[in-house]
Amino acid sequence: MTDKRVQQMADQSNTEKNPEDWTTGDEPMTGAQRSYLKTLSEEAKVQFDENLTKAQASLRIDELQRTTGRGQPRRPQEDSRNEEESVSMISEVDSHGGETRGVSDH
Repeated sequence: MTDKRVQQMADQSNTEKNPEDWTTGDEPMTGAQRSYLKTLSEEAKVQFDENLTKAQASLRIDELQRTTGRGQPRRPQEDSRNEEESVSMISEVDSHGGETRGVSDH
């Protein structure tokens, strides 16, 4: 019974509020936001605005992440390519017997 109540509360969670609804949204952006926004702005080749509020900075970060591709999930084809690269890096040739060994053999 407690699990159901906890799940219902989680469904109604406010951990991801719209930045426009933040009670501190009109305060100046945080140092972390400033640093990340500056990096994103440079990558996107757009002007960095130092005077954004916390809420405005959050929205701008979302926008610039879409523009630069940062913070976005990787496409499936990139994941499969990386898996293939990882497998080739994991296996190595044993100098004694010429056999291929995996990580678990180390």
